[in-house]
Amino acid sequence: MSCVAERGWDAEVVVVDDGSKDDTAAIVHRWMEHHPRLHLVQNPGNKGKGYSVRNGLLQAAGDIVMFTDADLSAPMEEAERLIAAIEDGADVAIGSRWMDRTRQTIHQPLYRQFFGRCFNWITRTVMGLPFKDTQCGFKAFKRSAAQVIFRLQTIERWGFDPEILFIARKLKHVIREVPVTWGHDERSRMSYLKDGMKMLEDMARIRANSLAGRYDEAIAAMKDTSTMVTPQVAKVGANVAQVAKMGAEVRQ
Repeated sequence: MSCVAERGWDAEVVVVDDGSKDDTAAIVHRWMEHHPRLHLVQNPGNKGKGYSVRNGLLQAAGDIVMFTDADLSAPMEEAERLIAAIEDGADVAIGSRWMDRTRQTIHQPLYRQFFGRCFNWITRTVMGLPFKDTQCGFKAFKRSAAQVIFRLQTIERWGFDPEILFIARKLKHVIREVPVTWGHDERSRMSYLKDGMKMLEDMARIRANSLAGRYDEAIAAMKDTSTMVTPQVAKVGANVAQVAKMGAEVRQ
């Protein structure tokens, strides 16, 4: 919120609580008393990162919507780089940790770098995605693009990033990869063995859906997205009706 205020952004911040059992919701509620443009969306239990990002972005009101992990591994100030890419014509702007490694302030352990780069190579090969970093939790979208992309999303846990980029390419959206400042957070709960295997399964599922024509069928069925309205019932504290510029943050 301090970053939004300091930069004078016309923005809301949406915190998505993915069934946490700590004091996350109570803490956000206290902050909401002083920040009317801070909102809380609570999932019906633990649904996964992909579900949480979709739930937040589809309810975000801005012309530009974005998501960032709650640990803020990429400082919020770096959002200006993604916004600039959108304003320069991109439909989707994705933060990249690997386009310029000098921007990494705290490096991952070597084993995480190894598994991460292996997964990225597999993703590029299997999914045909030409990006250096598909997994960075720092992405922005034109709202019109996000409203379609995330309605077509089927992966609800860690493997959702390649799917939304795969869908965006199918929709012929302009995707810009942008180097961002980033620092590794040791509190990350992702298991490269357990979650990595699940993500490989997710990639196989995405390819199978594509070969079966399921994405094409869904896209053809969405001929007019201009009248789409996302229910706001899950959004706590939405006491202002205003067009904000961006915002969604995931807390698991």
